[in-house]
Amino acid sequence: QVQLQESGGGLVQGGGSLRLSCTASGSIFSNPNAAWFHQAPGKQRELVAAITSRGSKNYANSVKGRFTISRDSAKNTVYLQMNSLKPEDTGVYYCTQDGDLPYEYWGQGTQVTVSS
Repeated sequence: QVQLQESGGGLVQGGGSLRLSCTASGSIFSNPNAAWFHQAPGKQRELVAAITSRGSKNYANSVKGRFTISRDSAKNTVYLQMNSLKPEDTGVYYCTQDGDLPYEYWGQGTQVTVSS
């Protein structure tokens, strides 16, 4: 069993930055595939950034050039650095990682609000 805990959300002005953290605990080994999802108010949860076990990264077009996903394996933590934030980035951000199944484990989410 793996537990994920997000942190780092908050209220920022447009153009500002936040760094989200997702720390895993439990029966983890190596570097599982991990990702960040964004759920805007009234919308479905959508993938924004992913990182594979070997470090390959992928981003949604909407965040390319603004967001960076990274991993600190020693801390079992995945980060999402969010720069040049826009009001449409507002919503709940969830981290997830693979277990026996893809995206098996999820955090509780952290709220990001970007004012205009």
